[in-house]
Amino acid sequence: MRLTSTIAALLMTTTSVFAQGLTDAERTDFRAEVRAYLLENPEVLMEAIGVLESRQAEAETTRDERLATLNADALVNDGFSYEGGNLDGDITIVEFIDYRCSFCRRAHPEVAELISSDGNIRIITKEFPILGEQSVLASQFAVATKIVAGDAAYKQVSDALMNLRSDVTPASLSSLASAFDLDTDAIFAEMESPAVQQVLANNRALGERMQISGTPTFVFGDQMVRGYVDLTQMRAIVEAERADG
Repeated sequence: MRLTSTIAALLMTTTSVFAQGLTDAERTDFRAEVRAYLLENPEVLMEAIGVLESRQAEAETTRDERLATLNADALVNDGFSYEGGNLDGDITIVEFIDYRCSFCRRAHPEVAELISSDGNIRIITKEFPILGEQSVLASQFAVATKIVAGDAAYKQVSDALMNLRSDVTPASLSSLASAFDLDTDAIFAEMESPAVQQVLANNRALGERMQISGTPTFVFGDQMVRGYVDLTQMRAIVEAERADG
């Protein structure tokens, strides 16, 4: 609908330009001829929409590549974010996640399968809670777990939060910590700490710089992919990155 409106506005502007200097009658006739032609040849509009879509996609890809390059250090070397898979892998994937995001949940097992089956990918997780208070609470808990108990515990908790189907509450988080034999009191005490708040603030700032407004968002090398992609698509992107590298 947006593209159709854009084409319509462009046609109105174009016909107005060509109609300058014409009499009112000539202008009416000219516009009627343009309308008749488009009604008889609607494929012209479809072709124009296709060209516009292609140009917009190219512009967005170029913009996203530039954003990934400008923010490369913050993406892959922030000194805190969880890193998994093959830490010496030839491809690095950065994923911005929200535990309450249904598409993040859908992508989660496919990302795990990609990392496991490929064997040469480093995965970096960015906590990016944008879907309300429960999302923030979940990310605070995950980040606090990493600070208190380390990477292995963080991975367990992160996976569990992604698969959690109940509300995120202090009670559900306490049960989750107990299930992994973690120090619940220490983690809860850490959740409001400046360190946890700084991690989430840094990720929010990075997301704003990269114009990220939804999850999941992936960065494969210097290619940003906004939204869910399935395992087959992810594998194709990885192979393309390897070919370009």
